[in-house]
Amino acid sequence: MLGTAIILFREVLEAALIIGIIAAATRNVHKRGYWISGGIALGVTGACIVAAFASGISELAQGMGQEVFNASILGLAVVMLGWHNIWMTRHGRELAVQAGAVGKSVGAGAEPVTVLLTVVGLAVLREGAEAVLFLYGIVAQGNTSASAMLAGAALGIAAGVAVGMALYFGLLRIPLRFFFQATSLLILFVAAGMAGQAARFLIQADLLPSLADPLWDVSAVVPGDSIAGRVLHALVGYEPQPTGMHMLFYAITFVVILIGMRLGAPKR
Repeated sequence: MLGTAIILFREVLEAALIIGIIAAATRNVHKRGYWISGGIALGVTGACIVAAFASGISELAQGMGQEVFNASILGLAVVMLGWHNIWMTRHGRELAVQAGAVGKSVGAGAEPVTVLLTVVGLAVLREGAEAVLFLYGIVAQGNTSASAMLAGAALGIAAGVAVGMALYFGLLRIPLRFFFQATSLLILFVAAGMAGQAARFLIQADLLPSLADPLWDVSAVVPGDSIAGRVLHALVGYEPQPTGMHMLFYAITFVVILIGMRLGAPKR
């Protein structure tokens, strides 16, 4: 649930940021609300189409072995999450500036108002398509029920929209970078946890050695099926009885993404 909420909060907040900047820059444009709403509707429709294709592909791919398929989905999600964190670290501010420039161009009459439909639609489609892939990665881990995912999705979307609205109306005094720094750190742990789960599936498929099974056992301290264990699993990929290969995948993924974020951070 928490993993779903974190990912959807981040994706919705990024889309809401772009929409809010454009809406603020074009507040004097006649009927700009219709064009922005249309862009949101088109973006959501496109994300639903991506989800439908992803579902069909997952059904076709079941024959390759459930463990291998789940590991593949998790690996792809890890790559996308890592790239997302690294890219946003370097280009997030630039993206916001570009959105403001587009809004000002439309407001000044230099660009047709239909540009709002395109820019907003693409922003929502991009974030929605990423969210679909990341949620498939959470499903592949097999530790989340449908009801928990729906609750997490509702919480993440509501929080993202609420923060986006607060930013638009100027009610938020906390610098936006703190939100993105916090969620980037959480997504870093989520990606590392997914990498560890991918290793577990490959071990089950006899494609990787376990190295040590278990590497340690702290289930007596924090059981994996307890509330604390589930919360820690969602937030940091906690496993009470990890294998050596699991922790190797976890550590390498964490370090590589963190280095990429550090190198990609813009110079002050």
